[in-house]
Amino acid sequence: METSPSGAHTGGTRPGGATRTWLYVPGDRPERFGKALAGGADAVVIDLEDAVAPTRKETAREAAAEYLGRGRRRPVYVRVNPLGVGGEDDLAALRGTRVSGVRIPKCEHPAQVAEAARLLPGVPLVPLLETALGIERAHALATSHALVAGLAFGEADLAAELGTGHRDVLDAAAYRVLLAAAAARLPRPPMSVFPAVRDADGLAADCARGRDRGFFGRSVIHPAQVPVVNAVFTPLAGAVAAARRLVESVETAKANGSGAWLDENGDLVDAAALRQARAVLGTARATEGSARAGRPGRAGPEQAGSATIRP
Repeated sequence: METSPSGAHTGGTRPGGATRTWLYVPGDRPERFGKALAGGADAVVIDLEDAVAPTRKETAREAAAEYLGRGRRRPVYVRVNPLGVGGEDDLAALRGTRVSGVRIPKCEHPAQVAEAARLLPGVPLVPLLETALGIERAHALATSHALVAGLAFGEADLAAELGTGHRDVLDAAAYRVLLAAAAARLPRPPMSVFPAVRDADGLAADCARGRDRGFFGRSVIHPAQVPVVNAVFTPLAGAVAAARRLVESVETAKANGSGAWLDENGDLVDAAALRQARAVLGTARATEGSARAGRPGRAGPEQAGSATIRP
């Protein structure tokens, strides 16, 4: 990875796993942290922002720092409060912990990313783009610092700011985030939360729609949503087998000195198709590793998450 003297990313491919589910859990409910980790999500996000009442912020901050004082089998992130509204205190409290990364809400300025990196050195940062200005500056934020490990999109606050939740409008904003992440060579961004916790069919359909448009994974607010999202973003066995056959056919052709790559049907394989096949295999390996990292537990409605949490 190349960086400028300021630490801004200038090129190269960033490391990024295939995180299918980011399960939010309220920061002032430490009794739910362990349950969230046992719920099968690839990553847990302890939320110090929307899920915590103003009078409980300090309690949540202390609980998160204490819990993250020791390592976990699965990644545990923290969504801090916005910088200028308590975020600095959150970041300072996380120094010396084993937090896997930090989500920076309502991120709009590269200086906010730099300040987060200064307060919590060495920890991956994920700017949350959920305002019109943040969306407009998506690429600048994606390339603002070497510690930026990904972007995430938040619909709820943006819809409130714009005065509309129309799908076309929110899609246009989401695509800006998708393109900015790709241009910065960051992992594909996850989808925003799906607020209808009981609508598993609607969640699955919406995830499939987002997956087909280039997004990967989703923020979730309830453990019951985890297996639905994981299933949609896990490559199907048939797709993995087809990708493996395609890659093997190309490797065989290369070994035989052939410059023309043909698939099992005799059709010409271009470089883009080969990259896509290798991406499918990479995702399959990564998601298999996530599944081995822990076993999903039974999730009841009171285990973790909150319908008031927004991405």
